[in-house]
Amino acid sequence: MIDFSFTDEQNLFRESVREWLAKNLPIEKVRENDEKHKIPKDIIKGLGDLDLLCMTLPEEHGGAGADWVTTAIAAEELGYADISVAIPVFFLVQASWGYVVDEYCTDVVRDICLRKAAKGESFIGIGVTEPGGGSDVAGFKTMLKKEKDGWLINGEKTYISGTEECKEMGGGYFVSGFSDKSQGHRGMTAFYMPINAPGVEVTKRFENMGRMAISTGGFKMTNVHIPDEYQLGETGRGFYLTMEGFDAARVLVSSSCIGAAQRALELGIEYIKERRAFEQPLAKFQGIQFDLAEMAAEHEAIKSLIYRTAWMLDKKYKEGTFTALECSKYISMCKLLAPHHALDVLKRTMLWFGAYGYSKECPLEMGLRGIMSYCIGAEGASNIQKIVISRETLGRDWTRTR
Repeated sequence: MIDFSFTDEQNLFRESVREWLAKNLPIEKVRENDEKHKIPKDIIKGLGDLDLLCMTLPEEHGGAGADWVTTAIAAEELGYADISVAIPVFFLVQASWGYVVDEYCTDVVRDICLRKAAKGESFIGIGVTEPGGGSDVAGFKTMLKKEKDGWLINGEKTYISGTEECKEMGGGYFVSGFSDKSQGHRGMTAFYMPINAPGVEVTKRFENMGRMAISTGGFKMTNVHIPDEYQLGETGRGFYLTMEGFDAARVLVSSSCIGAAQRALELGIEYIKERRAFEQPLAKFQGIQFDLAEMAAEHEAIKSLIYRTAWMLDKKYKEGTFTALECSKYISMCKLLAPHHALDVLKRTMLWFGAYGYSKECPLEMGLRGIMSYCIGAEGASNIQKIVISRETLGRDWTRTR
């Protein structure tokens, strides 16, 4: 039997999160955060008190033990409240990459970072992208050399979310590099890297065009010693752990985007019902009605795909019903469609607003700037998603190139 309904608990969860965000993160506060380039500490603490931070971690490890559908609800509501998607970024990198770190880390890493991150007292992020790019994971330059009691790491990461927050709060990043370059992607190993480890230099903060409230920076690793207790999973499995993290993050990215798109649609609908031209509301004009109809239809289709995919992730982790490869096709479909849909909705509804939509008094411009980061490639470029989708649809033999 097919059941597309949320549970009573999930509906109550959505209501409670939306109520808290409406009270503590009104659109005026989002604008203030965007202008000050800062997420207020009281918001981070509040998210921790609500058990939203690292909510995918088991309760015994400090999290809420939330499933992926419930976590996607949280991501959607955060995107709806913070249309600039800065706080959603802060949330989703920890919910997704924190989950992968917890799956493969030692109790040492849980105690020094993850339990604190779940309370809003630390930060766990993803350090993947390098100066040469981010999509070609197997082409990274970061190198690991085995020592008696750990690893020596040299490399550089750039365009990394939350570097300033991590420096201020403490914590670190999921990082992978080559422990055996001759083995290609099978020679990569993952580890937890504390941001304050000797030899780590946090580089400049990039001036992004959007999602201004959360920082984007980079860090260099020069002869950084990482103890064996910080290694994640088995030696040589780093590439696969990275792909697992991307899959989890892409679902939550998509959900945040659909939340921002929903907010834009609602703001636009409210405006066209009130704004009058030629002696009638704009909503009476068929041209605008058709524009809305196209966006609304796409919105519901993509939203359904996202929650179906989150459900698949739950089935994969809890019951083994689906394999990682079966999930990855649908995850990439979500990441391919949702950001571009949100960007399209924001652009088209801004046109409804006319000159006001082009001003900073209109909140839609924050969304347009923020969502663009996910269209460009944060958590995976669009062409990478197309490669995954075509590979899993046609079959790998048909998409393999020489």
